[in-house]
Amino acid sequence: MERNWVDVRVSRCAPAAQGILGLELVAPDGAPLPAFAAGAHVDLELPNGMVRPYSLLGDDAQRARYELGILLEAAGRGGSASAHRDIRVDMRLRVSHPRNHFALVPAERTLLFAGGIGVTPILAMAQHLARRGAAFEMHYCSRSPARTAFVERLRGAEFAGCVHFHFDDGDAAQKLDAPALLARPQPATHLYVCGPQGFMDHVIAIARENGWAAENIHFEYFSAAPALAGEARAFELRLARSGRRVPVGATQSAVAALAACGVEVPVSCEQGVCGTCVLKVVDGVPDHRDVYFTDAERARNDQFTPCCSRSKSSVLTVDL
Repeated sequence: MERNWVDVRVSRCAPAAQGILGLELVAPDGAPLPAFAAGAHVDLELPNGMVRPYSLLGDDAQRARYELGILLEAAGRGGSASAHRDIRVDMRLRVSHPRNHFALVPAERTLLFAGGIGVTPILAMAQHLARRGAAFEMHYCSRSPARTAFVERLRGAEFAGCVHFHFDDGDAAQKLDAPALLARPQPATHLYVCGPQGFMDHVIAIARENGWAAENIHFEYFSAAPALAGEARAFELRLARSGRRVPVGATQSAVAALAACGVEVPVSCEQGVCGTCVLKVVDGVPDHRDVYFTDAERARNDQFTPCCSRSKSSVLTVDL
């Protein structure tokens, strides 16, 4: 259950837009960093000790640097505030090896929809597709040009003609018309969506209403909605390898209950978004409260996210 940490040095730290910090991380000795693919993210250990997942936005053909974009979350739990307040050039930090739950699949045509800070994995995808000469179209929605991260980078890119900006404060003609863009689904066209939950839910709902196949719609959430919380009941975790039983209180997370008994499970987002803490379920029925698994994966009931999910059965046996 240990993370594989990589030591990095902050080689660049500068605003990418209003409220968004752009970071560039390199190996202290200049060595190549672990390889990644477009759509991947890393866990970043922040100066205040918190660990948070951030998508890699750079070109996946190189291994010299990792690039991140971090939105300052006014209502967050302190991770982004520490990034914006504390990180400086030449500071030493740690990141995990990249993981990818939002990978591109081969397609004749790809539609990329980004909302706000959701542009980070989408930008990496655009760079990858452009380098391969693949057919794609990118739509980037944000409140205003001032709040649009990496706008000049996108406007100056070789694939700038494939990128369309949509600003909330712009005229009606340039605003996103998702129903029109998603009106004619094709088996060989795949859709990728990332951004705030409301934006994603809107785009995904339109795609489904227009008959897009589930396997052609790909998405990644950055946070979970409070509505996922639901009723909380106490239950018991049984650790399959040792037979140990760990009680989980009605107001306690499974991760916290395990930690109180000396069993550490790596966590990052703590909202059921990133998949860092996923445990295999041996017996029992999880009460899924994540946005990480697909509906089909939840229906199998063979994994759960202990940071936020609970149990429908009185005992849930996990592979620990």
